[in-house]
Amino acid sequence: MLKKRIIPCLDITEGRVVKGIHFVNIRDAGDPVEWARKYDRDGADELVFLDITATSDNRAILIDVVERVSDELFIPFTVGGGIRSVKDMHKILKAGADKISINTAAVKDPDLIREGAIHYGSQCIVVAVDIKREGEGFKIYIRGGRERTEIDGLDWCKKAEDLGAGELLVTSMDRDGTKDGYDLDLLQRITSLVNIPVIASGGCGKLEHLYDAIEKGGVSAVLAASIFHYGEFTIPQTKEYLKSKKLNIRE
Repeated sequence: MLKKRIIPCLDITEGRVVKGIHFVNIRDAGDPVEWARKYDRDGADELVFLDITATSDNRAILIDVVERVSDELFIPFTVGGGIRSVKDMHKILKAGADKISINTAAVKDPDLIREGAIHYGSQCIVVAVDIKREGEGFKIYIRGGRERTEIDGLDWCKKAEDLGAGELLVTSMDRDGTKDGYDLDLLQRITSLVNIPVIASGGCGKLEHLYDAIEKGGVSAVLAASIFHYGEFTIPQTKEYLKSKKLNIRE
């Protein structure tokens, strides 16, 4: 059985780490290079870097920031934001990323998932899913959560897998920044539907939430930001807790 992963996330705006609630009320959380250095040293399993305003601002990702963060890392590094083509993917990988995260561009042109997988392998393509409850179902949002689509959330997850995504990064917009816990019902539905790894995102406020996402939600990895950025818990504390709960966690 694959070991479960603990993944800090750096949401980036104008070269700075930020954190918000429900994708709004953004506040500064520091320098991404310093955070990358710390998380690598503390034993994070991977690091996710998302330029959350690149698409909404209609600009390319900040390559120089990606390069500077990559220089600090010896762990797998996923980068997303403003990636619109295979050519963009190449630039990001050349800058030091190990995986590419795509969202808006994939929704607008699903063949981009297939093209990326053909060029770089499915293991390199992470489809980020920004998803929100509507009644009994879910809808997909794009452009950093600013634009609602008519796409059914669960159907999109399955389609992304079928097109060649190697992993799904699922963010519950309803839970984002709330610290109320991950949306376990959503995670259970997705992990029972697809056969690729799912990363849970949105809502982590305490260590029990990480455990629940893995044990009850069935995910392969848990992503968190504020609990790590603001010093509520460290990566070593998190791993010790999850190991004490008999989960198969990377050392």
